Amino acid sequence: MSALDELQDAARTVATRLGTTIVSIGRDGRGSGVVIADGQVLTCAHNLRDRTTQVTFADGRTTQGEVLAADTDGDLAVLAVDTAGATPAEWAPAPAGDGQVVFGAARGQGLRVTFGLVSGTDRTFRGPRGRRVTGSVEHTAPLARGSTGGALADAQGRVVGINTLRLGDRFALAQPVDHAFQDRVARLAAGEAPTRRRLGVALAPPHVTRRLRASVGLAERAGLLVRGVEDGSPAAEAGIEAGDLLVTAGDRSLASADDLFEVLQALGDGASLTLGVVRGAEERTVEVRFGAAEIA
Repeated sequence: MSALDELQDAARTVATRLGTTIVSIGRDGRGSGVVIADGQVLTCAHNLRDRTTQVTFADGRTTQGEVLAADTDGDLAVLAVDTAGATPAEWAPAPAGDGQVVFGAARGQGLRVTFGLVSGTDRTFRGPRGRRVTGSVEHTAPLARGSTGGALADAQGRVVGINTLRLGDRFALAQPVDHAFQDRVARLAAGEAPTRRRLGVALAPPHVTRRLRASVGLAERAGLLVRGVEDGSPAAEAGIEAGDLLVTAGDRSLASADDLFEVLQALGDGASLTLGVVRGAEERTVEVRFGAAEIA
């Protein structure tokens, strides 16, 4: 048998094994999902618009799924939905390694299976709220619109990752199905969403910060530019406003959003945090008080 024949057989195996496992998420097919157990579908959190969403199965059946739990920062969510006997995914015994043959599996207008290779491991991306997610697999299997939340599979049709991000250079990232990942999914399936400390601000990228400060004649300054404040959040209660530049958190200078996330994660319930804030040309300190960590 030629290598081409083996590849073709592998693609057919993937299509057969994942044929009823892969679903479409949303009325507009904005994403895909993977049946992980009877009554449960795993998808990316960024595919959701509300606590309920339409799920479409291989036979064309559509029904509403409800979020059991979501890890927004980690970009995963588990839905409770009538899977009606759809085949649950089988996790691969080990994550994909460099150079491994892999197949993308998604559902748009029918099942879509694509071929690629693992081009890198231990990659990093940012979740919907800007937190870093590490350890991802980079691969070359093409992903069309609506493919995120679908499976990255090995040649036996076992799931080695969940496709999470399409990259601009036609590569893609998948979260690998390792033991830590499976533990996260099991907790979400049990309705246990993670808790994380949140300040309640939306931050502008560094290049936007530099451009905006220069446009109003302000000197360049390292810090995090606030472009929005969530109503009722700790930031709002402390008087932080859109346009403020956060330059320090406690005794730590803020050069990136990761600096702020690390400081917040180290705080205990009921703690307070002193932020150094630049508003225009004026410098001030603001005391932010936190209650219990919020569900992500």
